Amino acid sequence: MTSYFLKYMANRHLREEELKIPKDPGPVITISREFGCPSKIIAKLLTETINKKNREKRIKKQWKWISKEILEESAKELGLDASKIEYVFKYEKRGFMDDILSSHSKKYYKSDKKIRMVIAEVVRTIGEKGNVIIVGRGGVAVTKDIPKSFHIKLEAPIEWRALLTSEKHDLSFKKAKKFALDSDKKREEFRNSFYGKDTDYTTFDITFNCMTMTNEEIITSIIKILELRDFF
Repeated sequence: MTSYFLKYMANRHLREEELKIPKDPGPVITISREFGCPSKIIAKLLTETINKKNREKRIKKQWKWISKEILEESAKELGLDASKIEYVFKYEKRGFMDDILSSHSKKYYKSDKKIRMVIAEVVRTIGEKGNVIIVGRGGVAVTKDIPKSFHIKLEAPIEWRALLTSEKHDLSFKKAKKFALDSDKKREEFRNSFYGKDTDYTTFDITFNCMTMTNEEIITSIIKILELRDFF
């Protein structure tokens, strides 16, 4: 599989001065998930907890969490409407006819390769600025080599996730299970597309089982590790 991130980093190295890369990038946290696990809820609670602790310590620097903002910023960098690249963030492929028709308009046509390289650049830049939690978007692969980074994976048994999906979307259990498994596969392919399959850059520092742990337990565990690593 093509490593969009490696190609991006090679180009980026040639213009480090222009990008004003921080000498001490980060800290950055990434959260990835299996379908049905509450990544955005965890990101929100974690951000609030970190900021509360910073206020208690009279630290002015505040953390934030982002997800859809990466879509908007990537589209801006490409000079496109966000709707034109949304299919990438939905882990979908552009239709053959869409690809043919779009390519006739060179002003607006951007290849999947170009789109993913820009996504990598946006995610990397955000991660290097620091004090941010990146939800999904290949964040683990793109920021893994930043020394002050921490990478979280949320998972749960497929039967549990399928049941929740079935109830939430009024689907049969069989369809919900298939939908969850298909989504998991697409998410993994999206992560791997940035650094290649079966590399250390798509693994995580810690994994939590959302079926057996409450959100509060997950947050408390993460905070303890971050304090040990002097993240805030």
